[in-house]
Amino acid sequence: MARAPRQADIAAAAGVSQTTVSLILSGNTDGMRLAESTRQRVLKAAETLGYVPDPVATRLASARNHMIGVYTFASAFPTAVDGFYYPILAGIEEEAAALGQDLILFTGTGGLDAREPGDPDAAGGAERRADDKLAIRRTRIADGCLFFGRYVPEEPIDWLLGGGFPLVYIGRRDELAGRIPYVGVDYVAASAAVIDRLVAAGHREIRYLRSVDDALSSTDREQGVLTAAQAARLPVRRIVVRAADAEVRGLVERWRGEGVTAVVVEETDTGSLSAALLDALHDIRIPDDLSIAVLGQPAGHPNLSGFEVPRHNLGRQAVRLLVDQITSSSTRSPEQILLDCIPIPGSTIARPLEGGHK
Repeated sequence: MARAPRQADIAAAAGVSQTTVSLILSGNTDGMRLAESTRQRVLKAAETLGYVPDPVATRLASARNHMIGVYTFASAFPTAVDGFYYPILAGIEEEAAALGQDLILFTGTGGLDAREPGDPDAAGGAERRADDKLAIRRTRIADGCLFFGRYVPEEPIDWLLGGGFPLVYIGRRDELAGRIPYVGVDYVAASAAVIDRLVAAGHREIRYLRSVDDALSSTDREQGVLTAAQAARLPVRRIVVRAADAEVRGLVERWRGEGVTAVVVEETDTGSLSAALLDALHDIRIPDDLSIAVLGQPAGHPNLSGFEVPRHNLGRQAVRLLVDQITSSSTRSPEQILLDCIPIPGSTIARPLEGGHK
């Protein structure tokens, strides 16, 4: 295999010294008496030879190389455009291109198995990847890095923050004493608005089906549900039910016998819990027999009532915040942004029958 061209090759082709080539390619020719014809000859030779600067060397010389990293803690990159992460990644790519930034994908531990979302061993793989401190520290070859995943590996992220490395999390974070810059989603307000809508339609017996996971996004949704339920004087003690996918069908049957008229379900990145609920409802008329709302829109179900997470804008805003960090010389408190969700009226909420039974 032919080796990549070096500055010495350009110098030989252009008939100048390697020092002259280095200064011209770096743009550092201030105060130097240099003919324009010489500069053009060097640039032409570099183009002809297909020379590409070493990004690490460029970073050492100029402190910036216009490259930002993307680090995920699970297998997040989609195989289909309806994947949960696809809009986020598309937003990242679009905004990076608009701002003249290249992207570097950091894959963490290459030896991890690729598992499907919902695989019981997938969480273990994510944890092993999150604990890969050396992989996370490697992100410093970029000017800054975007991180996203349901958890924060505190030790390596704290190390990056302590060294002044620009980073932005996609998703709200409260770890490390609130020092993590992020662009997240206001799940609390959006979830409360869904409960308000059900209450306005006359529902009093509501159940909220949430994941057994303790991710911050799940906790925020629950907080919104409970805040709205308390304001409406609903019996909050039995509203929130944590359940695994396999338990959903039995819960729905029990709730119908208890006079429940509306079920709200959390939509996570795997989509497995909402899918389990929809599967359990295949012989139930929606919303005639039961009203349904989803806190986040499942792919392929545009008629479900609830809200849409602004994932595309999430990616774009995160890139803007990161580039702002990289280019700003001021020291300031970490900027933390919450985006509003987009309400989806849908067609799966209706008034309950008199007496609260469908």
